[in-house]
Amino acid sequence: MANKLYPDANAALDGVVFDGMTVMSGGFGLCGIPEKLIAALRDSGVKGLTCISNNAGVDGFGLGLLLETRQIARMISSYVGENKEFERQYLAGELQLEFNPQGTLAERIRAGGAGIPGFYTKTGVGTLVAEGKEVKAFGGEDYILETGLVADLAIVKAWKADPYGNLVFRKTARNFNPMMATAGKVTIAEVEELVEAGALDPDHIHTPGVYVQRLFVGQDYEKRIEQRTVRAAA
Repeated sequence: MANKLYPDANAALDGVVFDGMTVMSGGFGLCGIPEKLIAALRDSGVKGLTCISNNAGVDGFGLGLLLETRQIARMISSYVGENKEFERQYLAGELQLEFNPQGTLAERIRAGGAGIPGFYTKTGVGTLVAEGKEVKAFGGEDYILETGLVADLAIVKAWKADPYGNLVFRKTARNFNPMMATAGKVTIAEVEELVEAGALDPDHIHTPGVYVQRLFVGQDYEKRIEQRTVRAAA
């Protein structure tokens, strides 16, 4: 087994990042995002990034950190409504954006990881999403061609891992993380807990270690809540 363990996020990214690269960043909203790797990307100074993510983080956290430093040139995403700096850059023409319906984005990533170059879907037919895309009829219904997505680097956040890189995600953190792990030319996982080889039940592993090249154990996770809703005091 090649050594996949690294001491921290900076070490795990060493020799992997380069200007103009494409990065997939896992998680859903602020749940299950690779907090430490995003901060390390910021600190690396890499620029001209194309980021593929469900969202663009929030101001001052998640991918919002990379927006603040102008390291992201293009976003491929499905929801960006929580980030004012994203809005400002996009409306000012400083940031390119490719919007995707959320299910289409998920399937594009899954397809890329499975080696499928493209697929047809009804989602977006007759809307701006379909502009410039091939349309084909199946059973009398129109479908548009969407392409699979592959990234130079996939960064994911897992709950548990073993030294082989087998990963287990927890609840909502399973959104986008497992499929992105398959679609990166290099996949780096940050994990909350490292267990001994053989400690994970094979039936409970969400991402096999064959997809993961590097991993490290993160500390002191913030795990912010994107929109906190509470009841009024009685």
